[in-house]
Amino acid sequence: VFGVEAADAAGMTASLAAGEVVTLPSVGLFADGAAVKTVGSETFRLCQKYVDGMVTVDTDQICNAIKLAYNDARVILEPAGALAVAGLKKYIEENNISGSTFVAITSGANMDFNRLRVVSERADDSERTLQITIPETPGSFRAMYSKIWPRNVTEFSYRYESNQEANVFVSFQPLAHVENDFEEVMKDLNGNNFNCTDLTQNELAKTHIRHLAGGRSGAANERLFRFHFPESPGALQRFLEALNMKWNISLFHYRNYGDDFGRVLVGIQQNHGKECEGMNRFLQDLGYHYIEETENPAYAKFLRTKSSE
Repeated sequence: VFGVEAADAAGMTASLAAGEVVTLPSVGLFADGAAVKTVGSETFRLCQKYVDGMVTVDTDQICNAIKLAYNDARVILEPAGALAVAGLKKYIEENNISGSTFVAITSGANMDFNRLRVVSERADDSERTLQITIPETPGSFRAMYSKIWPRNVTEFSYRYESNQEANVFVSFQPLAHVENDFEEVMKDLNGNNFNCTDLTQNELAKTHIRHLAGGRSGAANERLFRFHFPESPGALQRFLEALNMKWNISLFHYRNYGDDFGRVLVGIQQNHGKECEGMNRFLQDLGYHYIEETENPAYAKFLRTKSSE
């Protein structure tokens, strides 16, 4: 018999380790149905007597357990209700167990849409995240992407910073049938002068930086466009191949939300001034629906430096 707690609210785990009830200074509230600073004395007595061990799980593991329960039984558990599934999965993986039968006791479906948004963002345990430094030269963005293809890319954030190099925030799903595929991708990127850092377990990156990556830029003669394309395997690759042009891409943002259409925000630097008929013809021939956002006030306020306005 194993008990499972959220890692940031592991009061029973701490109490059993200490041999007495202890009070935590604070607890996380994601799994609020099982988040108490001080466990009950009777509950502690029973756990001391009957529980063989404790397992702690983090927010991502809880979210993944909610997704697993939904995929398997089409039920949506609340975070506390999914603790047993998360702990069971972690215990089996860490101990490399197969051919055995386990039972996870689930309870609680007090879920709202605000929390579902967090769950859907954090539930995919197959997603890996990298920061990649690329030279600021024509074609380097597509060359970097070619090192990741044909893996499913779920997120791309890039912003022109200087004439020397740029930082790209990218998330993708390694090939499940290839052993150590993620490590091989990193090795290939580093071997081709695309220095990268693994951010998969970086809480700051997952919670905040992914939404702020890029920021403002003073890229000269920049125009901003929103593109829509049918979301399907290889759609992003085909879009990037279609963008094979003479102008520099100074901004690129893509996130796969599971929608029917992929949405990409692209900044393109013109060679000569604000109007460029050559680029206009290129965009018309591209074949993708697009909306120009160069005059959008949100673009000026959040993506352009004041000196460039």
